[in-house]
Amino acid sequence: MHVTLAQHPEPPAGDDRAFITSNAVIILDGASAFAARDVPASTYAQHLGSTIAALVDGTDEALTVLLAEAIKTTAAALELTPGGRAPSSTVAVVRRRKDASVDVLVLGDSQVVIPGEIIRDDRLGPLATEQRTAYRERLASGHGYDDEHRQILAALQAEQLRHRNKPGGYWIAEADPAAAEHSLTRHLPPDEVPWCVLATDGAYKPMEHLGLDDWSAVAAANTDDLAALLRRCQDWESTDEQGQQLPRAKRHDDKTLAVLRSVG
Repeated sequence: MHVTLAQHPEPPAGDDRAFITSNAVIILDGASAFAARDVPASTYAQHLGSTIAALVDGTDEALTVLLAEAIKTTAAALELTPGGRAPSSTVAVVRRRKDASVDVLVLGDSQVVIPGEIIRDDRLGPLATEQRTAYRERLASGHGYDDEHRQILAALQAEQLRHRNKPGGYWIAEADPAAAEHSLTRHLPPDEVPWCVLATDGAYKPMEHLGLDDWSAVAAANTDDLAALLRRCQDWESTDEQGQQLPRAKRHDDKTLAVLRSVG
């Protein structure tokens, strides 16, 4: 299992985290908050990701079980309670089992791409549509990242919180281990996964907008190529500094790409 990784910015800056074990790759995207949280998203993502990595390494136990244990352990260590002020994070895991088959887990809108398929959790998308439409329309009209923009995003997150880790809402790693049971999971034979790409939304959204999402080409890239790709996205965002061409919550989001080749 050969792994290539690029991140912008490099941790400990930013809220994205990536972990590589003997049999798995894990990426996390700590959620930016527009209201107070008990601990920073970066702290949560770092603790959760390192805990997942320690639990996953060398075992074939169900990824949902391991993620639940990691969420429970992290919540206890950081003294978090579900809802309100608890931070949250996406989780994406690709693991090679001892029989060479491949497990995929996705919780939240980070994604895993395999040949012919994108595995992405889009359950957050239909929620808080009024606030999401409002901030995107304002950006497209040239209002930029002003105080009203931040107020709309705070209202959007407050509305999303009402639906977090609840039936009919969306599921995310936070302080409730039960969220892990609602992850999207796949178990794949090795011949279906010659490569895969894990990406946080800060990477794949500008890549899609710029037509840079030829995932088979991304899967063939080396570390320098991946880093250059992320810098290209970052530089382009600077030319769209008011978010008119690609309306988005922040001018720049953290970006992570991890490529696994010969996975099976």
